[in-house]
Amino acid sequence: MACSSCASGKPDPNNSPSWRRALWIALAVNATMFVAEMAAGVAGGSKALQADALDFLGDAANYAISLGVAGMALAWRARAALLKGGTLALLGMYVFATTAWAVGHGGTPEAEVMGVVGVAALVANAAVAMMLYRYRTGDANMRSVWICSRNDAIGNVAVVLAAAGVFGTGTAWPDLLVAGTMATLGISGGVQIIRQARAELSRERRAQILQRGAA
Repeated sequence: MACSSCASGKPDPNNSPSWRRALWIALAVNATMFVAEMAAGVAGGSKALQADALDFLGDAANYAISLGVAGMALAWRARAALLKGGTLALLGMYVFATTAWAVGHGGTPEAEVMGVVGVAALVANAAVAMMLYRYRTGDANMRSVWICSRNDAIGNVAVVLAAAGVFGTGTAWPDLLVAGTMATLGISGGVQIIRQARAELSRERRAQILQRGAA
């Protein structure tokens, strides 16, 4: 005879203590780095740093939403992922637009500020990405967290390279190119999250229809 309590007795990976703990750590790191990097980006005149700071802000919101829906039904987690995917894509479009504006109106950023802050952000993001790596194959909500962390780590490497480029060329082009690339990554990641979340919602609706038909 099947045990009616077996399914409920299994640990839910979407509400496990390790998952929630990882989210709280990631939230604290990203919120702190947003404040620090945005201040440095504005002071140093770097669009790449400001773009990276917006990624930190988006990720902090991402982690907060994930904590809020941890343990909820798949449909609610998928809806949260839709919100996060849309936000990520919108942030990417905003960064792309401001970068395009800076092509004709911006000055040359401070390479030293970009380099120091970029390295600090890389260390923070690499640590968070390694911590979240184990959750990269989960549902859309978990995957959205991993994608954001991965994109940020890649972006940090690009910022450090851009700092070297600005220092070597004495122009803003490396900074602007990196900011544009990071914006594209954000848009692409947002689209991936939205697609998976919509697929999960579609499967959930089909399952509910079948259940009603069998009742």
